[in-house]
Amino acid sequence: MPRMLRPHVRSFAAVAILQVVGALAGLAPLLAVVELGRTLLAPGPVDEAHLWWVVTAGAAGLLVRLLFTAASSGLGHVLDGQVQLTFRRLLAARLGRVPIGWFSRRRTGELAKVVGEDVSAVHPLIAHAPGELVSAFVVPLVSLIYLFTIDWRLTLITLIPVVLAIALVPLLMLPARTREQEEFDAAMGRIASSVVEFVQGISVVKAFGGSERAHGKFLSAVDDFVRTFFRWVRGMSLVAAGMQLALSPPFVLLVVLIGGTSLIRSGSLAPADLLPFLLLGLGLTAPVAALGHGFDDMQAAGRAVGRIREVLDVEPLPEPAHPVAPQGHRVELRDVRFGYEDGREVLRGIDLVLEPGTCTAVVGPSGSGKSTLVQLLPRFFDPDHGSVVLGGVDLREIGSRQLYRMVSFVFQDVRLLRASVADNIALAVPHAERDDVVRAARLAHIHDRILELPHGYETVIGEDVKLSGGEAQRLSLARALLADTPVLVLDEATAFADPQTEQAIRQALATLGGDRTIMVIAHRLETVADADTVVMLENGSIVERGRPAELLAREGRFAAFWRSQGGLPG
Repeated sequence: MPRMLRPHVRSFAAVAILQVVGALAGLAPLLAVVELGRTLLAPGPVDEAHLWWVVTAGAAGLLVRLLFTAASSGLGHVLDGQVQLTFRRLLAARLGRVPIGWFSRRRTGELAKVVGEDVSAVHPLIAHAPGELVSAFVVPLVSLIYLFTIDWRLTLITLIPVVLAIALVPLLMLPARTREQEEFDAAMGRIASSVVEFVQGISVVKAFGGSERAHGKFLSAVDDFVRTFFRWVRGMSLVAAGMQLALSPPFVLLVVLIGGTSLIRSGSLAPADLLPFLLLGLGLTAPVAALGHGFDDMQAAGRAVGRIREVLDVEPLPEPAHPVAPQGHRVELRDVRFGYEDGREVLRGIDLVLEPGTCTAVVGPSGSGKSTLVQLLPRFFDPDHGSVVLGGVDLREIGSRQLYRMVSFVFQDVRLLRASVADNIALAVPHAERDDVVRAARLAHIHDRILELPHGYETVIGEDVKLSGGEAQRLSLARALLADTPVLVLDEATAFADPQTEQAIRQALATLGGDRTIMVIAHRLETVADADTVVMLENGSIVERGRPAELLAREGRFAAFWRSQGGLPG
């Protein structure tokens, strides 16, 4: 956190200095009232010139307070905007450098909460905390010094409410309270994720009649949040109420009046000297009370900063110090082992060669490691053991820019930008000619659909139109075809396409194949039949490989798998 805020140190110092001047000036009206009271109550004639000087000083102090606290608050909010911009830029830069596969292990709602809500939650820490902290220390300190010069005994009595409130602070920081606050934040994150998942899957939910179950998941998250919230409130309410009571003006005045009356009756305190304690006693507690009211916001801001730091601490994808250019596009996986968690391997000793000009289909039951395997080629992850080699060079020795000029990919879960259709297709080739964009769209069988959109290729996705799953996949495929990389990775890239469109796309890929190295995850026998090699995965290991016809004739695991999928007669 200090490292991230280092560029703004001078601005923080300016906010604090302005607040110190404003806070000290704010004591002038109170001291003026005290001096007026003591002057008017003193025996003998009243010095009117002195009274006017006191009134003028009090009014000037009030004006200075207004000007300086306004300047401090304004600068604090400007600083808050700058810090939030810095955080978002740092997050964007880090998220742009982390392994792409890291995103697949995170809930969309939770990550969106960090970039959106958590950055905004830092507002109290930046815009308000410096001023409140200064007021909470400077005002009581100066007031105490002044009151000690009048009567040290009544000063100690006046401090009783502050001491009682401070004594309750540790109760707000007990491990149980901290755990409840963390559970509260986690419950908020689950609600955000369940809302995102529910909205994104609403069409599927309606189509298959699972609205009760989907809605029930959201309600379950809400109920969990309500239980967590009430548990947190119950733990905090008594302590917070006790602090508010101790710092409340009636309680402070009561303590000062009882103590002052006792001292006056004993003859050790002049009645006029009680006035500064009645006025400045409230000045002792008001800043502390204001800080207490913002305690929850401060803690929430601290936890938000912690979550921001967790994202910023994610190790970026290591870039080679001296990138090596691959020679060709032959792909080799050498004894590759990988797991998302320690001790739980998803891939176990994969040895595989993908020759240029060939198409390799990866098949296997759900959970066998197919998607994980294809995600290693564009280096979404680095293997825990072994290596993935492209053109004779380990992927870890190839610069990311060079790698993505050689490897393109289309996955089942497509993400499109809020930009024009043409810009989405030309994402990897920003300066592509329109003719090239149209050619790629034709090959992906999405051109005719684009022409039907309100503004054709200039239609903005997410604003002018929302594409279906199959249309989004074909657009993503057009993007990969326009990139024209020598290695193409397809993870069920035609899963949402109708049979006629899928056949046309397969024919286009076959025509474009040429010297390309293609790896595709397939669930349909027609897709597998077009492949040069089939790799059968089970439990993260290759159990069979060969040409489709050979494997079917072998009557091994591949044939049994396809028979179970309804691909072959029994």
